[in-house]
This record gives sequence, structure tokens and C-alpha cells, in this order.
Amino acid sequence: MIEVAERIANLSPSETLAMSQKSNELQARGIDIVNLSVGEPDFFTPDHVKEAAKKAIDNNFSFYSPVPGYMDLRKAIVTKLKNENGLDYGTDQIVVSNGAKQSVCNVLLSIVNPGDEVIVPAPYWVSYVEMVKLAGGVNVVVSAGIEQDFKITPAQLEAAVTPRTKALILCSPSNPTGSVYSKEELQGLAQVIARCPGMIVLSDEIYEHINYAGKHESIAQFAGIKERVVVINGVSKAYAMTGWRIGFIAAPLWIAKATNKLQGQYTSGPNSIAQKAAAVAFSADQQCVEDMRQAFLRRRDLCLRLIGEIPGLKVNVPQGAFYLFPDVSAYLGKRAGDYRVNTVVDLAMYLLEAGHVATVGGAAFGAPACIRLSYATSDERLVEAVQRIRDALAKLA
Repeated sequence: MIEVAERIANLSPSETLAMSQKSNELQARGIDIVNLSVGEPDFFTPDHVKEAAKKAIDNNFSFYSPVPGYMDLRKAIVTKLKNENGLDYGTDQIVVSNGAKQSVCNVLLSIVNPGDEVIVPAPYWVSYVEMVKLAGGVNVVVSAGIEQDFKITPAQLEAAVTPRTKALILCSPSNPTGSVYSKEELQGLAQVIARCPGMIVLSDEIYEHINYAGKHESIAQFAGIKERVVVINGVSKAYAMTGWRIGFIAAPLWIAKATNKLQGQYTSGPNSIAQKAAAVAFSADQQCVEDMRQAFLRRRDLCLRLIGEIPGLKVNVPQGAFYLFPDVSAYLGKRAGDYRVNTVVDLAMYLLEAGHVATVGGAAFGAPACIRLSYATSDERLVEAVQRIRDALAKLA
């Protein structure tokens, strides 16, 4: 019998995409679903960015782009990193890819050998552990619960390091929790990393601008480890450009060269029109980013107030992104009619089928006591969604 390769057979399907597909199927049957499972802004791409794309089409940017991206976009990224983050990079250290998702995978495939260990703090974004598996690496999951705001400590990091440690994946602001590491917390982690000269840090900062804690802090700011940090970012979240598929890395030159080599063999350069739009997004006025951030903050506070009124749910106060990650363990082991809720996956499916609200079970994120709710939708739909959740949970006994 001919079968798929082991590297594919060993991968788990994306739980977030699976839930989104299930909710779409119910909507196609005429059922009104409030979708809180999707991790993307509900805003439209800003008009000036769309105009840049239209101009690029008129100017015939319809040919293959350079593998690491157009020079004007890489220059715009270098300027952004300098002005907003105080980080100095050359254009040869920037590689633009088809979304930050490819950027993460490019780096892992470029640095991880079979058997190498990658430290992944949990809760984690669903694709991190699957990408490590794809690269032949071994996931070393370090769990941080709601009582520590879902953030690992320097002591936890140090305890996870072994002679086989190759990388650490850090995400701040975090998907799925919305937690944000402070400068002091990052400095504590950086001190551990400095003592581990073989460790590369993948710093996923895609939610950088959806931040309610003040100035964004990057772990790349610490001089002692900067040459081992890869900053990963893009335009999807800050500029409501998820479908444009533009992400980038800012990396030590040897890693940039390696990912450029890899990308040249399996995707080549990213979309030419999207790159021209992204260059304008980074270099133009940033008021649109602030307007969306303020809307997300208002929605966060609305959801925190409403969720806080539901008995049995425990929720922290996320300082970034657009997710809540409540602990729902009080409802596990209960039932309503034919529904038996033994796991958070069961609970997410119950909320979808009985409450018509799409969420994602936290097991996919390495947190089997939580569910993820995205508040990237209108205030009215959020109020409706939380009321449906409250009503559905009240029927469990």
C-alpha cells in the first residue's frame, strides 16, 4: 500500500482551521454562528495600502520578485525596526516570506537537525510544535498556567535546557493568551539564554502593535544575545492584511542566508503586489494601526466584563493580541442531555452545536483546561456571543 510520507502522517491538523471549517459548514446550513475561533482582524485593509497595490498593478509589478523580497520593502522594514524598536539590521539580514507563518517554518527548517530540542512555552500557537516535528526536532514543552499569566520564568527556562537544546520559540504578545512579557521579564530570560551559547531564539512579534501594556519590548534588544535572536513579524495583524501573506525575519546574517537559500528552492519570492502594499503599510502614517488597537482594547474590556459575570470561568487580563483564554475546568466532567463534556475539545464542540459560538479548545495550544476566544469582531456580536456561551454553560450539570 502506498502511503503519505511519515513527516506528513505525524503532523496534526490545525485545530483552529478545523473549527473555522466546522462553523462555516453550519453557517452554510443557515445557522447563525458567532465565530470567535478565527485569529484575524475583522477590519478592512487601510485604503492607502490598497491604493499602493492598485498602483503596483498599473505599474506592471507582475514578474518574479527577488527571493528575499523587493529592496524597497526590506529598506522599509529596516527603518521600521530602527525607529520603532531601536534595532539595527542591514537589508541583507531581512528575508520576506509568504506570511510570518512561513517565516517561522523557514527558520526552523534552516537550523534544526533531527533530534535537536526546541523549547516551546505553553500555551503555544498550534503550528509551532508541528513545525518542529516537520523539521525532525523534539519539542520540549514548558507550561505556564493562568496563575503566572501564562508566562514562563527564567528558572523554568533554565531547567528545560539540555545539551541538545537548539532553539527557543517566544511569542509576545501571545497567541493564544494575549500575555505580554515586560522588559524586565525578557531580561531575565535573556540572562539564561546568554549562558546557553548554542541556543537560537525565534521571537514571534506578529502582534506587536496590538499591545495595551505600553511600548512593545523585543528580546532582540539585549546586546548579549542579539546575534542569536531571529525577529519574526509581518503585516497581517497590525494592518489587517492577513490574506496578503507578507511576513519577514530580521536575523543574524547566516540564518538570513540559509532561509533565503531554502525559500529559493520551494516558494521563491513572495507576491509582488502584496510586497508593494506592505512597503507602504510600514512607511506611511500609522494612525490606522492605533485606531485598530484602540478598538481591540475596547472589545477586550467589554469581553472581560461579560466573561467575568459567568460563574466558574477564570480569566486573566491579557495585555495584547485579541484573545481571551479562560480556564474552563469547572465545566469539565459535566453534561447537558446527550452532550458529555469531558475535555475542552468537547466543550468547544458543545458551545458550537448548542450555543452556536465557535471557539477553540485549548488542548491544541498545550493548555487542556482552557479555550480560546477571539474578540476580533464587532461589539454587538461579542455581546451576543458571550450571552450564548453563558446560556449554554448554564445547562451543564
